[in-house]
Amino acid sequence: MQSTVTPTHCPYCALQCGMNLTPAPDGTVEVSERTDFPVNRGALCGKGRTSAAVLASNVRLTSPLVRDQGGTLVPASWDEALDRIAAGLGRTRAEHGPDAVGVFGGGGLTNEKAYTLGKFARVVLGTSQIDYNGRFCMSSAAAAGIKAFGLDRGLPFPLEDIPKSGCVILVGSNLAETMPPSLRFFTELKENGGTLIVIDPRRTKTAEQADLHLAPRPGTDLALALGLLHLVIAEGRVDEEYVRERTAGWEDARAAAMAHWPEYVERITGVSVPQLRETVRLFCEPESAMVLTARGPEQQSKGTDTVGAWINLCLVTGRAGRPLSGYGCLTGQGNGQGGREHGQKADQLPGYRKLDDPAARAHVAEVWGVDPDSLPGPGRSAYELLDALGTDIRSLLLMASNPVVSAPRAAHIEERIRSLDFLAVCDVVLSETAALADVVLPVTQWAEETGTTTNLEGRVLLRRRAVTPPDGIRSDLEVLHELAARLGVEKGFPTDPEEVFEELRRASAGGAADYSGITYRRLAEENGVFWPCPAAVETADVSEDACDDEEAPAVHPGTPRLFLDRFATPDGRARFVPVSHRAIAEEPDDEYPVLLTTGRVVAQYQSGAQTRRVAELNAAAPGPFVELHPRLAARLGAAEGDPVAVVSRRGRAVAPARITNAIRPDTVFMPFHWPGEGRANTLTNPALDPTSRMPEFKACAVRLEAVEG
Repeated sequence: MQSTVTPTHCPYCALQCGMNLTPAPDGTVEVSERTDFPVNRGALCGKGRTSAAVLASNVRLTSPLVRDQGGTLVPASWDEALDRIAAGLGRTRAEHGPDAVGVFGGGGLTNEKAYTLGKFARVVLGTSQIDYNGRFCMSSAAAAGIKAFGLDRGLPFPLEDIPKSGCVILVGSNLAETMPPSLRFFTELKENGGTLIVIDPRRTKTAEQADLHLAPRPGTDLALALGLLHLVIAEGRVDEEYVRERTAGWEDARAAAMAHWPEYVERITGVSVPQLRETVRLFCEPESAMVLTARGPEQQSKGTDTVGAWINLCLVTGRAGRPLSGYGCLTGQGNGQGGREHGQKADQLPGYRKLDDPAARAHVAEVWGVDPDSLPGPGRSAYELLDALGTDIRSLLLMASNPVVSAPRAAHIEERIRSLDFLAVCDVVLSETAALADVVLPVTQWAEETGTTTNLEGRVLLRRRAVTPPDGIRSDLEVLHELAARLGVEKGFPTDPEEVFEELRRASAGGAADYSGITYRRLAEENGVFWPCPAAVETADVSEDACDDEEAPAVHPGTPRLFLDRFATPDGRARFVPVSHRAIAEEPDDEYPVLLTTGRVVAQYQSGAQTRRVAELNAAAPGPFVELHPRLAARLGAAEGDPVAVVSRRGRAVAPARITNAIRPDTVFMPFHWPGEGRANTLTNPALDPTSRMPEFKACAVRLEAVEG
């Protein structure tokens, strides 16, 4: 094992905090502060500090597993496991056609893996049926950003701009628990005289830091944004010059907003008119201001329109595309940004190109050395793909995802997964989904491999290999290389991540997410590079030596701040999109009178597949709970810690009561990290946003029942 200190990045959330890894003589790995990385400046949350615990052999998978004739997963050789996968996928393709084979990826895959997985699906399998769990994360914000700005990058500015702004409205984010090191930027905002407004139906740890906390009814963020927009117009706060010179479509958006007068919005949201007026004042009076959204407004069946309304608020006040101002999305998963840029999504090709664009198909096909007509068209979105398992889709290759816990209507999705003819899973641990597979492959982890990720700022980063993986472990790139060969494609699937990245650079060149000017060398020397970063010369194949050649064209510096000169639309103008409030897909009624909303806790991450295997994190957050208001608890007759059943039209979950005044009386909250009877996603509604295909995780109708004993 190596004994040097390796600078790298955390495997968890989209901050991608910098850290140092040092192997110890006893085989463990020490995680220590890395103060040179500007996103976290050395700070790490509990998940980051304990991230090396999952590297231990007694925690993770160390051998391929195959299901024997008795239905038990047993150890097998790599050749046997790979042969079984190739045979299973190949048989389905031969008997039912290429679209009967599905591929499901994850927002934790590096850019190299996401790129290769998308290429494998389309070139080797010939299937259109590929998507990834990032569809459940920030797809609504992406769709709204593309509509308004012509481009989706989570934050169009670095996090370091936040403390210098005059006001930040944080919508549906509890970053004090979901990405704690980022809280310092908001603390510094207040120290500098700026204002923090938090919008959340719960008084979270983040809301406790706010100068103003608004607690709307879940699912009403769209009405709230429109009410604020109405007041901006009524109070004469529109930046008329900006609207005239840098936007289009204002009149239609204005007419839609004027239908949402303050008293009407108060009835819908529960936020008082004085609070609405105070929000407008605090947002409009400073020279600069920002709106940042997270999963709260986005994970709705109207999430794209909701984010669009918040973008309209930024546009009408002249905030977007100006220094220290604008709209941004707080991406959740570690590589949620890069994962959606390079081919995992059902409708996209590398470089954030559209799969139905003939020019995009031609460009990528040339890089891949295939006929553009051989590339399949767009496929199903994530939930629709999972819902089709066992019927239209008969076999599935799944990497780095755990939909048995994380998908909406999870009991139904578990049933669909069980009905597959064949399931192969690549993961580092035996997740709840992997436990259902016919073949499970143990793959390398973040500290055991080199690769790039793209954080929530659009900063492309280099994760470095710090330790040698245990014997019997292979990388996802090696898996795809071996499977491609077994399925008849001998070339085009290298196992070296830098070689893959060089191809990704060429494939992304000229696309919206242009990485062609980025190299591993630059990433190491510059502590990350912001995309878009086109090559310095016409060809995308830029020599690294050009960086040191005084006669070579200047290297593109990357783009930390977008839209300062123009937006990424054909005419350079941002687009107002007219939107109107509509109800959530499933409003409360007499049978299901309460609203359920879901989210995360600080000590666990996503489906918990890795963090639930770390003793320190489990001690801090040992299991699920139901957060409810004292008045609701009194009506139910429940005391603190009593088991409570939460029932929706899709199923029933049971967890201990956590009684608090920090939540609305008409709402309950459950974290979604656990399987079993406390699985929150048993309850959630898969109603989809018509544009982003995002399920409505954040609001559904439930009833509460006392549980005997």
